[in-house]
Amino acid sequence: MPLQAVEPLRLYRQIAGQIAALIEQGEYQAGAKLPAERELASLLGVSRTSVREAIISLEISGLVEVRVGTGIFVRQPTRATKMSQPITASNDAGPGPFELLSARALIEGEIAALAAKHRRKSDVTALRDTITRMRKADENFVDRDAADREFHERIASMTGNGALTWVVSSLWEQRRGDLWQRTEAHFHTSELREKTLLDHEAIVDAIDAEDPEGARAAMRRHLSRVAHEFQRRIDAASAQGKPSRARRAASKQTRSRRIDIKS
Repeated sequence: MPLQAVEPLRLYRQIAGQIAALIEQGEYQAGAKLPAERELASLLGVSRTSVREAIISLEISGLVEVRVGTGIFVRQPTRATKMSQPITASNDAGPGPFELLSARALIEGEIAALAAKHRRKSDVTALRDTITRMRKADENFVDRDAADREFHERIASMTGNGALTWVVSSLWEQRRGDLWQRTEAHFHTSELREKTLLDHEAIVDAIDAEDPEGARAAMRRHLSRVAHEFQRRIDAASAQGKPSRARRAASKQTRSRRIDIKS
């Protein structure tokens, strides 16, 4: 047979693929409870961030259900689940959502602090205009996303450093990955949209007051809030306390059928 292209697998997709294979093979039946996030990370020898992204991918694909305060459960397979479009390397290049948000909080926090030192009234007016447009757009994702992007890029341009504007634009482009878009569509609620507007207002207020420390803190708080919204249900489901005897036995069984994660 002819050679086929080798597809480099992101770590979270290896983890998700392993769990999906066990479900398909019947190792985890519909209704079965998966090990908690911390356990899976320990069993697989990977970070909790990678496991978290894998669980989100499985939940969005309809294979598992995250129940707050209870755990992660295998869902009853449906026709829609079987037809779910897999995430592949071609449409999921770049860093995962949590890595990206962490990097943005660090970088854009410093950019906001620098912008506060160079703030002009016209820039502040333009920033407030993007907030107004985001509020009017509400559930119109395209218009809202465009205004959101302009907000972050405008702050970078206020520094007078073109390289920083390029960095922010490049980081924004990384949000085009399949997992990011599915995660955003799945978890970006009206409540989070409203909090985002309040966060943006706090950032602008600090910049307008020429308060670098306040601008840095407000930007980091904003991006950390988005990450927290994405992960909060999984964290709550994983806060199970000490594993029961049955769960320890299940973990031991999972360890025995472990599939190695490739580096």
